[in-house]
Formats: sequence, C-alpha cells, structure tokens
Amino acid sequence: LQRMLSMAVEVDRSPTCSSRKIADDIFPFILNIPLRSQREALLNTMESQLLRCRLLELLFQHSCDVPTTSSMSLDKVLYFLSHSSVLPQFQDETATWQRWDEMLQYLSLLLLSYHGVKLAFPLAEHLRTSVSDRMELIAQKAKPRLQDSDDISQLDIQLEMNNFISRMQKTLGEPLPPQIQEKLFMLQ
Repeated sequence: LQRMLSMAVEVDRSPTCSSRKIADDIFPFILNIPLRSQREALLNTMESQLLRCRLLELLFQHSCDVPTTSSMSLDKVLYFLSHSSVLPQFQDETATWQRWDEMLQYLSLLLLSYHGVKLAFPLAEHLRTSVSDRMELIAQKAKPRLQDSDDISQLDIQLEMNNFISRMQKTLGEPLPPQIQEKLFMLQ
C-alpha cells in the first residue's frame, strides 16, 4: 500500500497536487482507524514525505477551532501548536493525557515530514517537483526557496511552547506526565 501511494504521488507532473488529492481521499479513513497504534503504523510507514505531511496537516486542520488557509510552513506548525485542540476522539477510549501525547507525536512527525519535503538531503529538496524535472534541478544544484513563513525566531517558539504548556496543564489539571515532557522537549 505504501509503495503504491508513493508511486501515485510521483506519477503526476505535480506531486504536490496529487498528494493533496490522495490525502483528501484517505483522510476520512484515518479518522475511522480505531487504535492509536494502527494510526501510527500507517503514518510512520508512509514512504511519501509529501503525502504524510499533507495528511498530518489535514489532521491538525481538523482539530483547530479556526483552521488556517496559509500554506505549509514552520509558522503553520506553530499555529497548530497554539490553536489545535486535543486530537479528535477516536473510537478507542484513552485518557486525556494520552490524547495530548498522540497530538505531540503527530506534531513532531509533521515537523519531520515538512523538513523532509522542504529542507532535507538533495533528492528530497525537490519533492514538490515532478520526477523528470527533479533530476535537472539536482544537476543544477538548485536550492529550494524558503518561504517568509519559514523564518521563525527562537522567541516565537518559546512563547508558543509556553502558551501550549499552560493550556495543556489547565486541561489536565495535574503535572505533566514524563512522556509528555519528553515530547515537548523534542518538539522544541
């Protein structure tokens, strides 16, 4: 399945467009996956960074009270951090802190996927271009263009993390479990 999804993204002249179409079709099924372990298995084994990034973006858009229309960027990851509620209640019964833990896990995965699409090693730098055009860009050693919204400061990150932590502590009403503290540290 993962190989077929990856190939489906790559066969189009615009991998970004095809990943959006595929993600839009798959997303309702992800919401119906009953167990966290099954959702994580699907997302962690996804071969297409572009498709995984889009699916996670849809998941966070779904959990925001006010979805944003901005394009995917580091600034949008911060937006999700400050505006996402705990992920939607899936069919399994989990404690609230575990749902926050899952949200942080997916936020880290979104950040890694976005990094893989936008900034990683030379082949991944051009994942948004077609396979035929990608080789030419690599030969020219063309660097991907960063968006203005990818330029975030350490202060921005610290402020959003502090707001997120206080919001989560208010919701949980107890000290943060060690698993959550570890994920927050890794995310930051």
